[in-house]
Amino acid sequence: MKAVVCRVLEGPDALVIEERPSPVPGPGQVLVRVRAASVNFPDYLMTKGLYQLKPDLPFTPGMEAAGDILALGPDVTGWAVGDRVVATMRFGAFAEEVLASAEGLMAIPPGFDYATGCAFPAAYSTAWVALRRRDYVKPGETLLVHGAAGGVGLAAVELGKLFGARVIATIGDDAKADVVRRYGADVVINYRNGFREAVLETTGGRGADVIYDPVGGDVFDESTRCIAWGGRILIIGFAGGRIADLKTNMALIKGFSVVGVRAGEFARRDPPAGRENMEALLRLCAEGRINPHVSHRLPLDKAADAMKVLATRQVIGKCVLEL
Repeated sequence: MKAVVCRVLEGPDALVIEERPSPVPGPGQVLVRVRAASVNFPDYLMTKGLYQLKPDLPFTPGMEAAGDILALGPDVTGWAVGDRVVATMRFGAFAEEVLASAEGLMAIPPGFDYATGCAFPAAYSTAWVALRRRDYVKPGETLLVHGAAGGVGLAAVELGKLFGARVIATIGDDAKADVVRRYGADVVINYRNGFREAVLETTGGRGADVIYDPVGGDVFDESTRCIAWGGRILIIGFAGGRIADLKTNMALIKGFSVVGVRAGEFARRDPPAGRENMEALLRLCAEGRINPHVSHRLPLDKAADAMKVLATRQVIGKCVLEL
């Protein structure tokens, strides 16, 4: 079987496609024939050695795969060969076949193809943990979502609207505005022109109650100047490249909180709560209330290109490798 392999930490251009033996599932594992694998920003960072998780070299990137079960480990129950499943992992998904924990599998939601199936778990679980588990956004509050056209951003727009918030979305490209509005944004702002004044104007000077920030850097700095008294800034990531420094006098003056969000770590530390999160999201999928958006579909041998279109912010929602 073929796999994308990172042998040196020199970014996507150094990735290679290699032939590898088909893996054999052990206890608690299943072998999945991958039909689609979602590309996430941490995959890109791992190829450069810039993510907090640093797999030993060589490694295969990829956190989410969807496909069909080929074989079961000796003690696996509840699944059958041929089942259509989504598997999540910390790395390894960019391959024609992957080993996955049977306990962490989920059935592909009804009406989803393989691409939307694998595009679903990381983005929506991040938004769910941020808005439900870490700091609930309340009906009627104003939610400001940065990087709203990206995977985790668009999921937050959609869930925030379902939770009854008024959603302000920031984007870096006006061409993405229609999709973001379709997913529930009440107001869309191009942050490249600054967003502080626009947020204050649309909230009557009050500011945003909850700010969902996967960008960091200058965006975080400006967010502290348009947050409401008692507001919450949810730290999702640092796609902008710079990790911001918080001037604590700003938090004191405005009484706001800064909350870190790591959905994967949340589930690892509290597996029952992690399963509850996913069950709730799967119910919303079954009801047709959330729908992952996939703007780019590329073949496995274009994994480097997929990472680059993601890193250069050409993607709306998710980019997926199809096998």
